[in-house]
Parts: sequence; C-alpha cells; structure tokens
Amino acid sequence: MLEDYVVVDLEMTGLRIKADRILEIGAVKIESGIETAAFHCMVNPHMEIPAEIAALTGITDEMASQGCEAAEAVRDFIAFSGALPLIGHNIRFDYSFLKQTAINHSFPLEKECLDTLKLSRKFLTEAEKKTLDYLCKYLGIYRKKNHRALEDAKATNELFRYLQEKFGGMDPSAFVPAPILCKLKKQGPASPRQIKRLMELAAYHNIELRADAKSLTKSEASRITDKILAAYGKIPKNLP
Repeated sequence: MLEDYVVVDLEMTGLRIKADRILEIGAVKIESGIETAAFHCMVNPHMEIPAEIAALTGITDEMASQGCEAAEAVRDFIAFSGALPLIGHNIRFDYSFLKQTAINHSFPLEKECLDTLKLSRKFLTEAEKKTLDYLCKYLGIYRKKNHRALEDAKATNELFRYLQEKFGGMDPSAFVPAPILCKLKKQGPASPRQIKRLMELAAYHNIELRADAKSLTKSEASRITDKILAAYGKIPKNLP
C-alpha cells in the first residue's frame, strides 16, 4: 500500500493554463500513513479574479493581493513535497499549472502522480458524479470550506485512503503512481515594447486591463493586444 505521498490541490483564476493563474496551493504530507505536515500559500495572480471564481472559492482580490509570487509559491511547494509522489483529484489539471510555473522559472519538477478522479471512475461506479464535492457528500467526508486548497487537499486524502483501503487489495496496480507527461513550453515575460504598445492601446480606447501589464507573458500580451485591435482598431497615426 502507498503510505508516503503528498496530496495537493490548487485554486486558479480559471481553467485555461495559458490565460489563467494560480490563486492558492494547499497540500498535506503523508508519511507512514500519517499526516506529518501541511502546506498553504496564497498567490497573487496580478489580475482581477473573475466573479464566478470569487463566488466559488470565497477568495477576493484583496486577499489575493496579499499573496506571494507564483514562482515563490511553486518553489516552496517543490521543497515541501521533496521526492514524494503527488496525489490529487484530477491531478493532471493542477500539475499542469505547477509545471508551467516551474518551466517559466527554470525549476526542476518531475513527479510521479496518482489521480483520485481516475480511481473513483474505476471503482466507485455506483456514484452518480465523480466530482470532489459530490464524493465528499457521498462518502461523508467533512470539509470546513469547499473549494479552498488546503481543505480540498485534506478531503482528497480522505478519499484516497478510502479507495486504497477498500480496493487496493483488489487491484494493486491501480494505486501505483506514474509520471504525467505535460507538453508545455516556457512562457517568457512580455517585452517592454509589447507592454508599452498594450498600455497605449488600452489608454486610447479607455479599456481597463484585467491583469497587470507588467505580469503578462509574451503570448498573453499578444493575445490581449490582438483582441483590442480586433474590437476597437488601431490608434490613428496622425492624432492632433
């Protein structure tokens, strides 16, 4: 049975890895089957939190603004998790955000992982839904707050323990962590020229940017610039 691992959960500003950002990282370290440490970090996304995400998580712009930088949060999480495998509910999604930040800042991050969503689909066939919210209610797993990283990590650990204890003997190979392949490219920061052009466009068209221009990657700056140009047009060359 797997007794040494780290369970991790992230909250993000949305679902798109190229456009959204980490808001919160929560994790618990399990050694010899016992929780030995916890990790929690609020992250400043340098962008406005969408209303639906704020409503879902309870995380406000003010709370997030007090958080650390994503690079610092991911670096500290890597140190916390050490050589242990990662477990998460839909772990590929969370791992992709961690991996993208690690790549952007040249941090090594290569982990074997195990997905409780995949395990739930395999073994809890009678459960109507396989979301963490539904499975917590289905199995009576208590959470103080839903959709907060540390509480969800703790709940995911309870879900994993249940699954492993009940089905581990039936199919041991299903509970062996394996590498996740993420084909991600480094996202470099926007150039001063990109930032200048974007800010000039936004100012001319009286557009309030949702993200701090200085925090944008090259691809983000290009994408936002193209959207403004498509919707509002260029700045006239011969202004009075």
